[in-house]
Parts: sequence; structure tokens; C-alpha cells
Amino acid sequence: MHLYLHVPFCARRCSYCDFAIAVRREVPTDRYVASVLREWDAWQSSDIWDDTSLAAESRTEIQTIYFGGGTPSHIDPAGITALLDGIARRRSVADGAEITLEANPDDVTPARAAAWRAAGVNRISLGVQSFDPAVLAWMHRTHTAGQVSPAVDALRRAGFQELSLDLIFGLPAALGRDWDQDLGRAFALAPEHLSLYGLTVEAHTPLGRWTERGEVTPVDEERYAAEFLAADRALAREGFEHYEVSNAARPGRRARHNGAYWRRAAYIGLGPSAHSGFGRRRQWNLREWTAYERAVAEGRSVVAGVEDLSPEAVELEEIYLGLRTMDGLPADRLPPESVTAWTEAGWAVATPGWIRLTAEGWLRLDALAAATP
Repeated sequence: MHLYLHVPFCARRCSYCDFAIAVRREVPTDRYVASVLREWDAWQSSDIWDDTSLAAESRTEIQTIYFGGGTPSHIDPAGITALLDGIARRRSVADGAEITLEANPDDVTPARAAAWRAAGVNRISLGVQSFDPAVLAWMHRTHTAGQVSPAVDALRRAGFQELSLDLIFGLPAALGRDWDQDLGRAFALAPEHLSLYGLTVEAHTPLGRWTERGEVTPVDEERYAAEFLAADRALAREGFEHYEVSNAARPGRRARHNGAYWRRAAYIGLGPSAHSGFGRRRQWNLREWTAYERAVAEGRSVVAGVEDLSPEAVELEEIYLGLRTMDGLPADRLPPESVTAWTEAGWAVATPGWIRLTAEGWLRLDALAAATP
């Protein structure tokens, strides 16, 4: 079993962000912790723990915990301690469990880093996005480029040996962002892991409105592909495994929590908008913090929706998730004609019994997965 905790609070909404967040100057840490632990209490009586279709370890202890957001580093570090202690009091957490906290560089101080580490967090995902000051301002990021290196230093001194950096590529050409330079500066900080996300324009975001008014021209497909492929080559030169479409790591340093999603392992989401999945069942919580907190306080369910996947949907999901990793799929999961066509086009590599997509293939992932019968 794996846990995801959605921490919705942010100091500011980024220009591209369509996530469920709550912008707060004063973060209600204690109320958030109390609400999430009450939701966690309710999960203890769920029959999911007795589901024999799950692996034995999924029914006995927590393997990974991930604090995402929003900005988990924006809440009081004492809240992280209280959450981890409360989770462990109700359900066993495995020795050596991966416990990840997403953080913004401007939230990282020596004291906060030490508090996170003392609480049990052993992995940090640092939201760098770019080292270009103009780009950070355009993104509405709250940190400066100059705060990244001191944040990394503080995390290392606190004892963090698992550090991931997030970068965004595929920005509008008019910004003049130097992608190669950003990659180089990220490598210079010697992270164990990198997550590289292509910018998407979502409606109801500042970026969406800018685009609709014609003030921003999104990146064209050629430039987007060129930056993705340039990153793939740079990762290989630096000794990283590009092990999933958006993720790369030093050998042996892959993100275990994210890997659980790609294997369709059982996971529980806590907090507003958090999703849970086990077997064919999917469910998701109320999106907004205020509605979620009110439901918990009134003793009502926080579940906003439930979906049971059809066998066909499960099959398609397994194919899609398998193709998005460097491990690939057993070749017999795909029509032979697809395997032949993809390998001849350079979109895939076939080895005895297996097929995996190349970087060129990953650029076409959605279309390739959808085309499989």
C-alpha cells in the first residue's frame, strides 16, 4: 500500500497551475493535520485491507508516503511530524519506506530541512522549474534562481541523500529560455533524480487566459520535441536512466512511489482532491479545501466520485503505463503488426519477448497506446 497526501496550500498560484490549491498567507496547519488524520482513521475500517487480490505487503504496511500539492513545504514542519506520527500509529510503515516531500526553494531553510529529516522524510522533490529569472517571474514562481543552490546545500547538510529536481520544458519561444543551460545548471547540483515536464496550457489558468487572448503563443510541436530529445541525450551523457517519460534517475535511485502508480499498485490518497486506486476501483475526494474540511468536521464522506474500470479499460491502462516506462511491456501484449511498425519507425526497441518505446516513441505515447486494439 502506498499513501499520497495532497497539501493544497500555496503562497501564490503559478501561471500554468490547474491543481486544486488554496492560496493562503497564514496556513491552517493544525486544521489540515486534524482533517487528514480523521480521514485516515476512516480508512482503517475499510475492507481494502482484507482484499486478497492485493499483495500481502499491501495489506499489512505502508511502503511509500508522498506529500504533494500545492506546496507541502509551505505548512509548518511540525505538521509533517504530526502527520507521519499519526499515520504510523494507525498502520505500520515499512522499515526503509520512501517518504517524499515536495518543496519550493524559498521554503527551504536549515531549520526546516532538519525538521523534515527528523520527522522521517528521506526524499525531497524540489520545484526548481527554471534557473532563468525572467522565466520564473513569468511563471509566477515565488522563488528566485539564487535561492536554489542554498536550498540544495541546506538539504544536503540536513542529511538528505535522495534529491529530485523538477524542470519544465516546452516554454513559449518568445521567452528566450535556454533549455540546455537550465539542464546544465541542474546537473551541476548533482541530484539523484530529475523530473522533466512539458508545459501544457490549461483552461482557467493565467496561462490559459493569456493564450486565449493571443498574448502568448504556445511552443510548436517541433521545438517541444527538440527540447525533449535534447534532454534525453543530456541525461544519457550524465549517467542518468531516463526510466519514464518525465523522470530520470541515477542507477538505483528511481522514485519508488511514482513507480507504484505505473505498476498499478494499491494506493490511498488523503486530503482535498486526492485520488485512490486499488484493482479496478478508482475514487477521488472533494476538490476544494473548504468543502473537504467541512465534510470531515461534519462526519460526512469526503469522496466526490467513484469509478469501476471495465476489463477493457484496465487492459488499456496497463498498456499505457507499461509503455511510458523504459521497462516496457511483454511483446505479446501488443499486436505483432504494431511491434513491427513501431520498431521500423524507430519508435520502439524490441528484445526477445519485450518491447519498449524510445524517446521518439514517447513523444507519440498517447497516440500509440490508443491505437492498440
